[in-house]
Parts: sequence; C-alpha cells; structure tokens
Amino acid sequence: MNRFALALLLMLLPAAGLAQDARISSLPTHAQPVFARHGMVVAQEKIAARIGADVLKRGGNAVDAAVATGFAMAVTYPRAGNLGGGGFMVIHLARRNKDIALDYRETAPKAATPTMFLGPDGKPDPEKSRDGALGIGVPGTVAGLAEALHRYGSGKFSLRDLLAPTIKLARDGFIITDDIADTLPDARQRFAPWPSSAKLLARADGTPLREGDKLIQPDLANTLQAIADHGADGFYDGPVADKLAKGIQAAGGIITRDDLKSYRPVWRKPVRGTYRGYDIVSMPLPSSGGTVLIETLNILEGFDLHGMGAQTPASLHVLIEAMKRAYADRARYLGDPAFSKAPLTRLLSKDYATKLRADISLDTSTPVKAAAAAQPHEGTNTTHFSVVDAQGNAVSNTYTLNFSYGVGLIAEGTGVLLNNELDDFTAAPGASNAYGLVGYEANLPGPGKRPLSSMTPTIVLKDGKPVLVTGSPGGSRIISTTLQVIVNALDYRMNIAQAVSIPRLHHQWMPDEVRIEHGFPQATRDALRAMGHTLVTPMGQTSANSIAATKGGWLGAADPRTRGAETAGY
Repeated sequence: MNRFALALLLMLLPAAGLAQDARISSLPTHAQPVFARHGMVVAQEKIAARIGADVLKRGGNAVDAAVATGFAMAVTYPRAGNLGGGGFMVIHLARRNKDIALDYRETAPKAATPTMFLGPDGKPDPEKSRDGALGIGVPGTVAGLAEALHRYGSGKFSLRDLLAPTIKLARDGFIITDDIADTLPDARQRFAPWPSSAKLLARADGTPLREGDKLIQPDLANTLQAIADHGADGFYDGPVADKLAKGIQAAGGIITRDDLKSYRPVWRKPVRGTYRGYDIVSMPLPSSGGTVLIETLNILEGFDLHGMGAQTPASLHVLIEAMKRAYADRARYLGDPAFSKAPLTRLLSKDYATKLRADISLDTSTPVKAAAAAQPHEGTNTTHFSVVDAQGNAVSNTYTLNFSYGVGLIAEGTGVLLNNELDDFTAAPGASNAYGLVGYEANLPGPGKRPLSSMTPTIVLKDGKPVLVTGSPGGSRIISTTLQVIVNALDYRMNIAQAVSIPRLHHQWMPDEVRIEHGFPQATRDALRAMGHTLVTPMGQTSANSIAATKGGWLGAADPRTRGAETAGY
C-alpha cells in the first residue's frame, strides 16, 4: 500500500464507526487492509478474486461478481471451490434495503435412509460417509449461483458472459501455485481410488502435479460450456447429468438422474440478531451458523469485553464459555427445517442468553456435562469470499466440498470433483461427524434432506448499511472464527486486517477442549489452564476473507492463513 492510500485509510477508519482502540495496536498482525473506493472481492484464491473484481469494474453488481468468482474458483481452487458441492449465500440489496439468504446446500438422494452410514454391527461406519461415493450429496452450487444471478444480478451480464474467462482458464490451463501447490500432494490418497481423478490431477508418471506445473481441465471446460449454453439445466438435465449419475453409481453411490433433475435451491429469510447496536444478518437453517453465532453474541453482549481487553485471559474465558453453551444447543436441536422444528425463538432470545450467561463463572471453566445440563452438532476445506460494490450491495458466500477435494471422485467425462457432504449428517443419535460435532435425531439422513452445516456467511449492518462482510471455512470452527472477527471489529475496534489475522481459538462443547492457534502468549495460555480449560493445538485451518466499510470506500483483508488469498478492488 502506498503512503497516500495508507493515509487515506487512517483518515477514513473513524468515519465507519469502527475506530481502532489504541490498546490493541501492539497485538500481532500480519497484513494491512487494502482500500478500494468502489467495489471489492476478497477470496481465498487470487485469479478468481480478480475475475470477480473485473466484473465490478465493468459495471456489474456484487451478485454478478460473486457468481463469476464462485464459478472461477471451481477451476482455480479445486479443493473447495466447486461445481460438485454446495453452500450458502447472504445478500444485502442497498436500494431495497433488503437482506436475502440463498440455500444451495447439497441434498441427500431419494434412496437415502437414516441408517445408511451404519455398519453391520449397527454402529456408525465413518468410511461409508467420508471415503466412498455413498457420502456424495446432490450438488447445489450450479443451481444456486445461476439462481442468484437470475434473481438479483444487475442484468448487464448473462451467465455466458460471466463464465467466459473461467471456461478459458479450464481449457487453456493455469500455472499451479500458492495453496493448490501446497495441498495437491497431500490429496493424492483422496484421488487414488478413482482413476478418472488420478489421471487429471497427476503428471504422466503418476506423481502429483506440483508448483509450476500447468493444470488443464478440458472436461470441466466442456461442463462449464454446457452451463453457459443451457443454464443450470446444462448441469442437471442433459449429457452432463447422465455422466454424473453414471460415474457416481459406478463408484457405489446412489444419486440418480432424477435426483439431479429435481434439485432446487431455496430462498430463505436470514436469521437476524443485534449486537451492541449493530444488526447481524446471517444464514438460517439448515446452516447452524447464523443461529449459533447470534446465540453466542447474545451471551457475550452482557459482558464488558472492551473493558476486559482484547485477547486477555478474562475475555477469552467468557468467549469460550459462551461458545460451549451455543454449540451444545446446536447439537441438541438443529437440523433441516423441512424435517424438524427447532426452538429458534427461544435460542435467539436475549432472555435465554441472560439465563445462560448467569451460569458462567468469571474465573472457572464449566465442565461440559454441566454446560449440557444447563440446556432443557463442515469441512476445513470449505472456502469463503466476500463481495461489495459501489452501490452498497454486499454478498457473503461460503461453499464447500466438505473434505479437501471432497470425496476425491471426478465423474468420468465431467471434470467435476464431487463432495462427501453427507458426512455432515449424524450417522446415529449422539454420534459425531469428522469434525467432532455431535448430533441427534434432527440431523439423521433422509431422502431429500439437507445436512446441518456450520457455514456462516454474515453481513453486519449499521443503520441499514453494511459495515462488515465476513465468513470462513473451517468445519466446526467456521462459526467461532466468524464470531471472533465480529468481536474483534466491534468490541475492540480493530481494523479489518487485525480482526482477521490475530490468533483465534475454538470450543464446540464436545469434546471438552479449547483448540487454539499459535501466537497466544504463554502467560495467557497458563492463565486459561489455571481456569480449568484444556488447550489443544493446532486449531485447524480457517480463512476469514472479510470487508469493512469506511465513509469513502471499503477496506478488505484476505486472511494470511491461506497462501494466495487476495483482496481485489477498484
């Protein structure tokens, strides 16, 4: 950042209502926010971020840019960007002062049953949901992105327009670098069972592609061209759908052509809350993210976090205790709203938070059994991007394949990497998924059912205008990461780069342990242990690519935890 831009940034920060607290100036940070006057895309992969920002420069709105970014990441960030997965999008429309949530989560096929992931002994068999084609959910990404563009795009760009640079990237290839280079070698075991995958993502000698190699995806280019020509039908009803169903069934999955053809994204009313005078707009069920986020914020609102100080033992302790209680409710109550009814009015109420808060000791950890008794359950390799435009529209989007590179299967002739998202169901009441999240009857598998998610795309508003757009990958850690970015920005007045980059921690009720990143002082860790907390490292990857508003534009922070993440604006 040049001197002029930095000086402008410092002048603008107080105008946003997020002025920096001088007490946090000494906290570690690894990045400076990037200023853009008009619009901005912050994503985990730089080529896709630039494609989205170019759409903004050419007159597109935030939805146009989000759709372009989402499709591009299916090519340039294949471990999480996808056509073969699903996700959630939260949109703020400035002119209408309207907030909308789009659920394009994967669904279980019609042949799914509550016992589909149990072994012969009647106990959960993790290999069925995590390592085989039985764990593949009906993909929602293509339908979701196409629907978002149709409903809320600017009208200046067709799907064909937005897909053109992405099709070229897939057909001509791009040089592998950054995070893809870091993750492809370790993903070899995910591809090994599937010859259609191994041959695409490996060199001629069978070794994994590595940094400096070119990744060319001709089948994926053809699939994208079918979508450009025919819209979502080019994916769900035609030759591509035939190949997808055939490839999945040949691998042992149960998705049919009819499952694909009948998939529909769902427009939902966002879950809303307030925190210290700000409006929190986030994703409703079947994502648990917004509900757990707002419940946790409601608990924290009764504590003087600002007075306690950022990342002190006192403030971290109450943060952990609030997480415990909200995650316990996630496990007990939450699931697909089409199949179960959660007590959301109670879970989101300030009165309920007051009761939970009263049970928190300020100097002693509450054991998990006690935390559970006080109440009457995504993958690390998800990806999140945030988008804003010159009109004040905002998009917060999180989507995923669940595991890194999903189940590892590319259906022959499609180029589409497929998810293992059905592992987010609960295999049996009280069992946990791959991220340790416990679930009960509300989240058992069932035909057409959407598994409970932790994805938490969120927009924070003040007086009806976005002041913060955030979210993260990270499985069960998505919610706690989003929470900490919000608390860092609103309670401690950190600039967005500090709010994103300083160390984070996580507690999800079960197991009773605090996952903690490196970077916390030894004295802080000792103090937390003295309160009774069990600290465990590492926390696991998160990447909270976020945007904050200023009076004269936007400040973006690409999370430094991912090599190649970028803020692209103009």
